[in-house]
Amino acid sequence: MTAYAKTAEAIARLSPEQYRVTQQNGTERPWSGEYNMNKAPGIYVDVVSGEPLFASADKFESGCGWPSFTKPIEPAHVVELRDITHGMIRTEVRSTHGDSHLGHVFPDGPRDRGGLRYCINSASLRFIPREKMEEEGYGAWLDQVEEVK
Repeated sequence: MTAYAKTAEAIARLSPEQYRVTQQNGTERPWSGEYNMNKAPGIYVDVVSGEPLFASADKFESGCGWPSFTKPIEPAHVVELRDITHGMIRTEVRSTHGDSHLGHVFPDGPRDRGGLRYCINSASLRFIPREKMEEEGYGAWLDQVEEVK
């Protein structure tokens, strides 16, 4: 089993935007993220620790301007915290091992898929295409990623 961790080397590799989002609890501008419109099969991992977070099979178009998912691929890798910043009460989503700010979860997702919408910043993610999952050490999650059509 791979050890997922936040390291100084991983932090040093982040772009300024990735650093702002993951380490300073930032939010990227809507519709600006690299993965908002990505429809390729694969998984999304924490850009800092590499821990698996979301599967393309659980991604949906919510119209909010950020990648949206119905559930985490590995629930133990996602921590939910109460967020009362900006005059709102929300639930923040962070990675367990990387402690990266990912985004927020809202109760307005597709009812037939559990009703949740994990609204996630692209800057907090790295996408691993299905065909590279095995070689990059993510083969255990292939069964949670849809087949290439």
